[in-house]
Amino acid sequence: MATNIDFRQQVQELMLLQRIAQRIGGLLDLDVLLEEIVGDVAETFGYSRSAILLRDANSNELIIAAVRGWTANVHRKGERFKIGEYGIIGHVASTGETYYALDVLSDPYYEVSEPLTRSELDIPLKARGQLIGVFDVQTSDNNGFLPGRVQVLEALAAHVATAIDNAQMFLHERTEKQRILEELDEAQSIQRALFPSQPPPQSGFALSGMCLPCRVVGGDWYDYISLPDGRVGVVVADVSGKGMAAALLMSSTRSIARLLAERVITPSAVLGQLNEVLLKDFPRSKFVTMVYALLNPVDRTVTFANAGHNSPLLVSPGAARFVESATGLPLGIGNGEFSEQCLALGTGTRFVLYSDGVSEANNAEFEEYGTSRIRHHFEQSTSSVESLLRDVHQFAAGVPLADDATVVLIDSATS
Repeated sequence: MATNIDFRQQVQELMLLQRIAQRIGGLLDLDVLLEEIVGDVAETFGYSRSAILLRDANSNELIIAAVRGWTANVHRKGERFKIGEYGIIGHVASTGETYYALDVLSDPYYEVSEPLTRSELDIPLKARGQLIGVFDVQTSDNNGFLPGRVQVLEALAAHVATAIDNAQMFLHERTEKQRILEELDEAQSIQRALFPSQPPPQSGFALSGMCLPCRVVGGDWYDYISLPDGRVGVVVADVSGKGMAAALLMSSTRSIARLLAERVITPSAVLGQLNEVLLKDFPRSKFVTMVYALLNPVDRTVTFANAGHNSPLLVSPGAARFVESATGLPLGIGNGEFSEQCLALGTGTRFVLYSDGVSEANNAEFEEYGTSRIRHHFEQSTSSVESLLRDVHQFAAGVPLADDATVVLIDSATS
């Protein structure tokens, strides 16, 4: 009869073990997981005191991560113990082996932590071959852990170690993801600050621009540069690639371009000197396409040079055409020359600069928005930067942008 009772008890304990393992296996919040474990041990197996201590590899210490049942509150959550130096837990952490003290009052490793404790079982928690902590169970009975119970608790400890390891990896991944998101948010804020908040004060032209990165940050940018002689430099550029790498290269290229432009040299000279710098410092696989234009409010002209960028659109009353450049490779590829053109921007004339993220935007049928739609859109007198980008999104019909999209409109409608 006793054998049958023992067998039934073993079956019940194994079923309890399975239920505990299933429950904790689905928990990824480390604090909740550990509290569940110490609570389940007390409720399921009837032990009055249990604790889980996690190893701090940096300090070679054990830290109480969860504790249940202490009456004297000698040890509390967060307390630290040196591995190999303090009590049975320190001994188990140093040896990596289970240790059972049948009578703690006569045990050489025992340190008094709970006056009511008479026997203590400590099991190492290991994951992927490494010690991650110690599972501590105590009872007020002498020899309170029968051999079969020790085996059950060791089996439970294996599940606990796996659950803790999973929760720690999840926490690490979540923390790392949060750190990356915070860094991206900060990078986005910095990049937004690099774009003009408003056009420079000058007569004769109305300037408007917008950049929509396809990711959090991107390699497109536009800029307005007020020059000492009253002219205004306008830049639209696109660094090859996407994301953070393109954004970093964009920022450095922008700074160099501004320094060169402020010398009031010609657009072709700005692109030529910028190209020389990028050939020395830019990664070989990267390049920049750019249009640099100088607006002169005195004679109402725009002089521009193009380094492999999309051809600007000139919209005059009754006509619209793309203005091709004779020469001009992308910057950072090789030595070359950049041709220059000067156009009159009479009343009612508009000059449009844009990046290929606009013209190459796709819909679900992989059809591109194309330059003809850009031209057609700006043939309408009420068109604007905002209306073009809205039209692009309507055309894409939910398909996200595959590249950064930038548009700048130079409007000479004012007299």
